[in-house]
Amino acid sequence: MSAVIENALLDLKDLLGKGQFLEAMDKYLADDVVLQEANEEPKRGKDVCIAAEKELLATVTEFIKYEINNVAISGDVSYYEAVMEFKTADGQHHRFEQVNRTQWRDGKIINERYYHA
Repeated sequence: MSAVIENALLDLKDLLGKGQFLEAMDKYLADDVVLQEANEEPKRGKDVCIAAEKELLATVTEFIKYEINNVAISGDVSYYEAVMEFKTADGQHHRFEQVNRTQWRDGKIINERYYHA
């Protein structure tokens, strides 16, 4: 299983690094996925998660970067550090540093949580 996860993470790193968030979500989220930002209420279901991402991306005027570093895989769970930067229509420059904990099933993400710095 870890080879499947490792290959998926390499592809995700490429897609996210290009700012192709919706493509990555469509490809890797399971239909019954649960995504959670820090301590916020989890989003449940692929369609709900993609709709929320579309709302966020509608505010982005400039994608700067998304980097994945320090990947670790244990069983069906992966961890990595990420740095994301972008600018929004309100003139704000956003930089997020986070650790992502991801649970996988059959090459798809079934549960993911983002811990922000």
